[in-house]
Amino acid sequence: MAGLEKIKSQILDEAKETANAKIEDAKAQAEQMKTQAQAEGAAQAEQILKKSETEVAAQKERVKSAIDLQRRTRLLEAKQEMIAEIIGKAYEKVISLAPDEYYQMLLSILEAYVLPQEGEIYFSVKDLENMPVGFGKEIEEIALAKGGKLTVAGAGRDNIDNGFILAYGGIEENCTIRQCSMRSGMNLRTSFTGCSLYDMEGQHE
Repeated sequence: MAGLEKIKSQILDEAKETANAKIEDAKAQAEQMKTQAQAEGAAQAEQILKKSETEVAAQKERVKSAIDLQRRTRLLEAKQEMIAEIIGKAYEKVISLAPDEYYQMLLSILEAYVLPQEGEIYFSVKDLENMPVGFGKEIEEIALAKGGKLTVAGAGRDNIDNGFILAYGGIEENCTIRQCSMRSGMNLRTSFTGCSLYDMEGQHE
């Protein structure tokens, strides 16, 4: 009986050792799986973090661009309003000049836009009627100095409020105060720029 008990004891011991070994192996595998899962999770978390950072940076850039565009738009609008106000005030100032100052300003404009050609200069009915003595002669002298010849048209135009129109053949250069003030924004008492050239047949608005 003692031998049988000994064999049983050995079998139980071996079974325990085998079971313990399997348990340890299972623990090792579980730990390995846990470590691998943690590593994969960390990698995924890193990818998600990087993606989020990229998206946040892109959103910040879009917001910055939108703000910059809005700022530039408002600045442009403010500048346009300021220019329009300046031009409007300058126009009102010009049309309220004393007659001698007004006609002197017209001569300054003429000096800038007269061409070395033969043509006519048209004024409004009012300006033609109030034209100072000798003004036509001054016009002729300015044109002659530029190598051209200008004749003051005998009839005023109803479509001109102020300023004048130069006519060379079929082409007219609009140097009315309103047209020049709209196209320049400079001090209307001293100089005008950007007066338009357009066909004689299509300008009577």
